[in-house]
Amino acid sequence: MRTIFSKIIAGEIPGDIVYRDDLVTAFRDINPQAPTHILIVPNKEIPTADDVEAADEAALGRMLLAAKQIAREQGIAESGYRLIINCREHGGQEVYHLHMHLLGGRRLGPMLSSAQ
Repeated sequence: MRTIFSKIIAGEIPGDIVYRDDLVTAFRDINPQAPTHILIVPNKEIPTADDVEAADEAALGRMLLAAKQIAREQGIAESGYRLIINCREHGGQEVYHLHMHLLGGRRLGPMLSSAQ
């Protein structure tokens, strides 16, 4: 079954796309957790980080290069930003199409709370 991200990549549903090339697409999160919250996804549908294969290496590297470029374009590179990839239920993954969150625009605080 195709994901919502695949449909955004294909142009079947709208998305606020900020970057696109032959390997990855990036668009604004519809429920932002920071002033800048952009999702960077491979154009190939890969369910989780655990499903990555050697053939996906170029797309994964491109995701990081795209993050660097987008952070500069969004004006958050100098102050800093966070990149997050969640994997499966306990990792907090909600959409099963590998994606990286680019968050910035304010101090983000600790990665995890001390609550268990």
